[in-house]
Amino acid sequence: MHEKPPLIDLCQLFISGCKGSHFPSTNKIFGDFLHLIAKKALILQSKERINLKSNQENMSNISIYTLTSELHDVHAVSAATQEFLESLNIQFDLKDDNYTDFGESPLSLIYVRTGGTEGIFRRLLPSLTAHLSPLTSKFYLLTSGKSNSLAASLEILSYLRQQGLQGEVIHGTTEHISHRIQLLEQVGLAMQKLQGSRIGVVGKPSDWLISSQADYNAIKEKLDIDVIDIPMQELLDLIKQTPLEEVESLKQKAESANIQEALPGAEQIYRALKQLACQYQLQGLTIRCFDLLTAVRNTGCIALAKLNSEGIVAGCEGDVPTLLAMMLTNAVTGLSGFQANPAHIDPEAGEIKVAHCTIPLNMVERFELDTHFESGIGVGIRGFMANGPVTIFKVSGNLSRHFIAEGQLLRSEGKPDLCRTQQIIRLNDPQQIRYFLTDPIGNHHVIMPGHHKEVLEELLSGL
Repeated sequence: MHEKPPLIDLCQLFISGCKGSHFPSTNKIFGDFLHLIAKKALILQSKERINLKSNQENMSNISIYTLTSELHDVHAVSAATQEFLESLNIQFDLKDDNYTDFGESPLSLIYVRTGGTEGIFRRLLPSLTAHLSPLTSKFYLLTSGKSNSLAASLEILSYLRQQGLQGEVIHGTTEHISHRIQLLEQVGLAMQKLQGSRIGVVGKPSDWLISSQADYNAIKEKLDIDVIDIPMQELLDLIKQTPLEEVESLKQKAESANIQEALPGAEQIYRALKQLACQYQLQGLTIRCFDLLTAVRNTGCIALAKLNSEGIVAGCEGDVPTLLAMMLTNAVTGLSGFQANPAHIDPEAGEIKVAHCTIPLNMVERFELDTHFESGIGVGIRGFMANGPVTIFKVSGNLSRHFIAEGQLLRSEGKPDLCRTQQIIRLNDPQQIRYFLTDPIGNHHVIMPGHHKEVLEELLSGL
């Protein structure tokens, strides 16, 4: 281990010895030079101590850059920095005043440590904006409030607004700041996951989705997601080329001989869809699945359930807005969510029954196989999620509207007169049930386990 302290100690000793002394004018430049070296050495020492708190093995999701006036005492600023950042209980990389990689992390914070930094920021701004992605164009100013840092942060934020830029001052109690940073980290990670994604529309949206249109340009601009139209015939050709195989692992889930006989064809559709996703380099897809009923006398329910559980977000009926909601769900939770139709609503109880014939296999505790409800052929899935907190979510096709409601999954049912996976959900806010009856965003909605309204609202507010 190389020794840095001796250099720092020598510089500190030099400064201490110089206090109150009068240098000859010929040595003044040399004295100022050593003062500068000592100051930089102290900053480096402080950074090393603070980075013990940061993630040393892997690059952190949070990068913290500093703004500091040279007028303030380096000892006091370094001590305050260490105390403040350690109190937040977050993992971070401290970059100090090295902004060369600003904007590359899921979350970049500018820690305004002192007042008198407004001019420094104004000089930095052109280079900072050049580094920002269109999806992460907001400046986050972190401040403890010490050394007039809050006042400087407010002045900087006002200047950003005047330049037509977005920003936010992160300030308050330690608990508030820590929660806010962790929330923004989640959003940053989700947006980074979405950036550059490709989703496919296999066949056109189903004819009955008369309000569920999508604006491909808005999707690209707001989420950096490319939407690719893929002719249904391409999938049908791939299905013909894919050999039939028995699926022994699923046979035990099928009670009737008809379902067992349909399983190889359902698996064939799965492997063809997976090949199509690979061919087009897709992270998500939606399929005009009812066309399969007449073309191959089978369904895509098993295929979508398996693809979703493998990380390829897959939706039904060519519904692009619902696929977008599923992509956002996956980016936030790691799960695609359950695409479902509202089947019954109890406005007084604030309860809704939702149903569909497929659900991601990694979202259920157990599942059974049945026929597809509407057609009575192929293979559908009756899945049982764990009861507990859930979130209902939907976005419009141009991302201008959204609906988010938290609730409780009370129970799953298996009645024969509905799509096979059925859930009864009670909303935490019963008044939100009116949305479905007065101003819905289409019929399909996405159900995800857990409560995620806060992070979804934060993500969508930046679009």
